[in-house]
Amino acid sequence: MKIISMHIYGFGQLENVKIENLADFQVFYGENEAGKSTIMAFIHGILFGFPTKQQTEYRYEPKHSSKYGGNIKIFSEDKGFVLIERVKGKTAAGDVSVTCENGVIGSEELLQELLLHVDKGLYQAIFSFNLNGLQNIHQMKGEEIGKFLFSAGMLGTDRLAQAEGGLQKGLDARFKPGGKKPLINEKLQELHSLNKELNAAAAKNKEYEVLVQQKNRQDHEMTEMQEKIKDIQTQVENLNEWKKVESFVKEENWTLNEINKLENVDFPNRGIQRLEALKPLLSSNKAQIVSLTTRIEHIKEEIEKLKPNLSMLEQESEILGALEQYPLYQQLKLQEKQTEIKLSQFEEKLSSIREKLHLRGDAEEVSSINTNMFMKDKAEQLSRKGQSLKERKIQLDHRFNEEKGSLELIEENIRTLQTKLLPDMERSELEKKVNDSLNSDKIEMKLESVRDKIELYKKAAQQEKKIEINLKRQKHILFLVLITLFLGLGIYGWASNQNLLAIIGGLGFIASMIFLAANLRKPIRKPNDNTLTKLLEEEQRLLQQARSVDFKKMAVLQEKLAQDQNFREQLQVMQVKYDQQMHQYDKVIKMFEEWELDTSQYKKQITEISRLLSISEEVAESYLVEAFQMIEQYKSIERERQQVLQSLHAAKSEQEEMLTRINQLGEQFLQEKNVETQELVYLLRNSLKMEQEKSVQWKEKQTKLADLEGDLNQLRQEGQQLESDFLLLLKDASVENEEAFYELGAKAEKKAKYLERLEDLEKQLHHSFLNKAERENYLQIHDCDENIAEHNREMEELRLRLKDLQEMQASIKYQIQILEEGGLYSVLLHDFKQKKYELEEAAKEWAVFSLAQTILMQTIEKYKNIHLPRMLSKADEYLSFLTEGNYRKILLHQSGPGFLIERKDGTIFEAYELSQATTEQVYVAIRIALATTLYEKFHLPIIIDDSFVNFDAKRTRKVISLLHQLKQNQILFFTCHQHLLELFTKDELLYLNNGATRHSIT
Repeated sequence: MKIISMHIYGFGQLENVKIENLADFQVFYGENEAGKSTIMAFIHGILFGFPTKQQTEYRYEPKHSSKYGGNIKIFSEDKGFVLIERVKGKTAAGDVSVTCENGVIGSEELLQELLLHVDKGLYQAIFSFNLNGLQNIHQMKGEEIGKFLFSAGMLGTDRLAQAEGGLQKGLDARFKPGGKKPLINEKLQELHSLNKELNAAAAKNKEYEVLVQQKNRQDHEMTEMQEKIKDIQTQVENLNEWKKVESFVKEENWTLNEINKLENVDFPNRGIQRLEALKPLLSSNKAQIVSLTTRIEHIKEEIEKLKPNLSMLEQESEILGALEQYPLYQQLKLQEKQTEIKLSQFEEKLSSIREKLHLRGDAEEVSSINTNMFMKDKAEQLSRKGQSLKERKIQLDHRFNEEKGSLELIEENIRTLQTKLLPDMERSELEKKVNDSLNSDKIEMKLESVRDKIELYKKAAQQEKKIEINLKRQKHILFLVLITLFLGLGIYGWASNQNLLAIIGGLGFIASMIFLAANLRKPIRKPNDNTLTKLLEEEQRLLQQARSVDFKKMAVLQEKLAQDQNFREQLQVMQVKYDQQMHQYDKVIKMFEEWELDTSQYKKQITEISRLLSISEEVAESYLVEAFQMIEQYKSIERERQQVLQSLHAAKSEQEEMLTRINQLGEQFLQEKNVETQELVYLLRNSLKMEQEKSVQWKEKQTKLADLEGDLNQLRQEGQQLESDFLLLLKDASVENEEAFYELGAKAEKKAKYLERLEDLEKQLHHSFLNKAERENYLQIHDCDENIAEHNREMEELRLRLKDLQEMQASIKYQIQILEEGGLYSVLLHDFKQKKYELEEAAKEWAVFSLAQTILMQTIEKYKNIHLPRMLSKADEYLSFLTEGNYRKILLHQSGPGFLIERKDGTIFEAYELSQATTEQVYVAIRIALATTLYEKFHLPIIIDDSFVNFDAKRTRKVISLLHQLKQNQILFFTCHQHLLELFTKDELLYLNNGATRHSIT
């Protein structure tokens, strides 16, 4: 995946910024506040979503723009060119849209597919380099650096080391074998102390247990008494309820007996009402049947009188079609006259065009002239070519006159300059004299140089004399110090009877005196003055030569020679201009020849096209496009004339057909003969209208007759149904006449009243909480009040006994409370169990941390044995390259997570034993190896933010060279250090200035 371009709508301080044509290795250079961090955050935001407000990352929301977000164009090996756009939306992460070049459009799912499901954390850990990783190394203690490098080799960051350290801290905070402050250690000490107190209270526990057992027995007895009292109360409540419903229950039983006596009565539901309703309906039905029969006979007589001409109505559409075409017939007659006028106009136009163009041949031959698009284009090209040739001729004539005039003017200037030049002999003499004058200038320069040397030599001689005096003075002081030392040494040796010291001191004293005397006699060395003498002699010689030159006369000669030189230079310029102008003149002549050749070809093409268009060459040469258009117009008018002729013939034929059809219909349906066409149309229309009105009335009568007959049939069916219902009621009641039916109905009504009363009684009893079985049992009780009184007496006795037990239990509880308030066994036992529970919970937490640490170590071990060797092999290669072979291997630490580094001489170092710069090189090698081995299939851009600023120039060049070797991933390198720019090519550099770039600024 490669980022091609970016368009920032609004992100931090950047607004409407475009960055295009990003290279495979792209360097972003800009000073502080130029927008480097903003662009990096923009890339992370578009690819992985904007940071939420709960996260610590800065959101970079623009201050002066409502647009927040932008787009990034990438190239994917699978999808081709893809545009990823993310803007502010419903969610804090923003709304993203992904558009592929094949038309596929998606959102987060498609983006995750493009990113190979790499999240932001993993991307920043593997492919995003910054100073944080190196700063972590700076802040660590020596023994932690190895673990950090190992973590970077697994995850790209120090999260593995942090996780391992966190687990170990969690374990140590809970338990240490010899510790006192950890939680489990404290709980064990507290539990041991409580156990001692619990054993001491066990002796007093026997009396406590006896009281507790006695209390439990009384609790059981009191519970049983309360249950008995509750049962008795329930029985009393049931008896009181029975006293309320006793009369309803007895009435219910009597009503049921009465209903059972009438159980053989079988009468239709609402039989009396139904019979009373059927009797008037039967009478009304018979009267309606008689009335409808009379109306039907009257309508049949009217239908016979209104019967229409069915033959004419059957041909109604044909008659109407013929009548509606009569206005068209009249219109066609009028168009016929207009068409004849139009044909005469066409003839006049065609004749005019033939006269203007002097066309040869008849209309058919002219129509056959080729006027297709190709011929039209050819005519237009020839017309433009002719016009162009004319314009070229005018331009060439004008340019010829200009170039000829310029050439003549230059020739005149050359002749004038040649007259102003000095003869060669005279110029040679002047040059000789001027050269002598130039020698005098050289003499002046030499004289100045010699005087400067004399002055410099004098100053050097004075300085050398001062130095010589200072050296002689320093030697005097040195000899005096030596004399004093040797004299002191001799005196000390003589005084202490050390002859050797006395001899050395004496000899040293004598030697120092001799050298001092010699130095005092030596005169101060004078500087060699031979060079100064020679310089003074050279000065006098140059002064004599300078006096012998006449400077005023030389100035006049130099001016004259310079003027002649100016004329010669002007002449050379004019010669060059003459050659250039002559070239332009020849060029114009050549252009005239080209014009004549083009004109000859144009004449041939005009001759050919005039033959094809059947026009004269004069017309073709002057009015070719107009002639072509008029020929096209002629052909168009001729085609239109032919079409008009065809439509005229068709209209005449159609008129004859219309007239014939109208006459045939008049003969068929009318008695009038020899009438005009217009009157015949009028009579046909009126006759048809009358028959249509009769048909409408006839159909209405037919419809009405059918409706009445239908109503009659329905009434007859209803009468039959009413008779059937009447007989069915008698049959359902199992009687033969109306009188028996009414007697049976009276019995059925009586039974219905009993059932209604029974329903009311059941509703009354429904509100009672006594069920039917209980009510049946209570029917056997003769004296309900006596039973209630007996139950009340028994319940009172039980309550008195319960009160005695409660007083006894209060006394026992008081004794138990006294024992418990004295810190007895139960309190200690409760504390002991509570502390034991807390210890078990702390132990579970310790076990969780221990298990997590075990799983982490197993995962690390698996990674070390399977994935890490391949990564370390590549990291060895990178480290050797970065350190120029000084360090060649990164080895696994055998005792745990961490690395050992092997130098080229075979010496093994712990990570913390290396220098700071070498440790950073190891970190960089591991990070790059991780991206190119374990994540080699993830061709995602690598982003680097000034991660190598602590390297010296040599190490920086090596790491930049290593990055240039990574061809699988695009490199985006951000820096604010100008001295690094010389390590990159011009095409790799992109200069930032508050977000603006050299590529494109919007």
